[in-house]
Amino acid sequence: MPRRIDVCNGDADGLCAVVQWRLAHPAQAELVTGLKRDIELLERVQAGPGDDVLVCDVSMQRNGAALRRLLAQGARVRYFDHHHPGEVPVHPHLQAHLDGDPRLCTSLLMDRFLQGRHRAWALVGAYGDNLGAEADRLAQAGGWDATQRAVLRRLGEAINYNAYGDTLADVHLAPGELFEHMLGHADPLQAWARDPVFAQLHERRCADLEQGLRAPLRWESAQAVVRELPDTPWSRRVVGVLANEMVLRDPARAQVVLQPRHGGYLVSLRAPQGTAGGADTLCRRFGGGGRAAAGGIDQLRDDQVPAFLAALEQTDWQAPPV
Repeated sequence: MPRRIDVCNGDADGLCAVVQWRLAHPAQAELVTGLKRDIELLERVQAGPGDDVLVCDVSMQRNGAALRRLLAQGARVRYFDHHHPGEVPVHPHLQAHLDGDPRLCTSLLMDRFLQGRHRAWALVGAYGDNLGAEADRLAQAGGWDATQRAVLRRLGEAINYNAYGDTLADVHLAPGELFEHMLGHADPLQAWARDPVFAQLHERRCADLEQGLRAPLRWESAQAVVRELPDTPWSRRVVGVLANEMVLRDPARAQVVLQPRHGGYLVSLRAPQGTAGGADTLCRRFGGGGRAAAGGIDQLRDDQVPAFLAALEQTDWQAPPV
């Protein structure tokens, strides 16, 4: 019997994209997801002729070989993503919805495809992916008032926070389990009102953020700030959302968070707000990736830090990304 398999990043953007799809197309499906840094998710998927695979917010560039394997095995794949895709396969069983516009995230791509049928969840994904201005614009146009927008923002930020950690032991709830809490509510405002898990995540996020904002600066200049965290469970949870918070508080400068990992650092980078971006371009020079406004490096060696800081200082954030 044909199978349905949903594959997504375990952050707010990925989970909210799949929630929209499953609310629009209810069906039993196997969910394959993971923490924020679990990128090669298609390697975990086995599918064959007649099987339908939905992929959301997963880098095609990092999953190209696995995607080609699934297509060769006869699976049908719908792919929604906003990251740099690399080479896109041409195959009759692949429907690719890809757009690297820095004003978009995968949840907004799904919203566009579904013509706004579950826009509230798209807004949650956009707020969680640090696209607050775009989410506000869509929400205001759709009639959500300031109080409702604040709830959607808190919900998106809480879901996104829960995706960060080195292992499931670091996070409060496995992303797959959190997805079930989300899918149980067609309206995210009702999810917030009726399910205490979301408010609990919000409170824990706020507590971790306060610790992160007290962490010392490693380096700063007129155009960038670098903050270094200790190697603790709370720091592994907050490493990505701290960078988002830093750029909201200091939007004119690029913001970087370093978190120790295996003799080097995990890096989260946010471009200054209102610029052309280039965070992904900079991170790719050091083995990372991302998108124009937000990039990351899974492993920056100690001896690469000076070169990274020099490149950060030399980046022209106003220039169109290469």
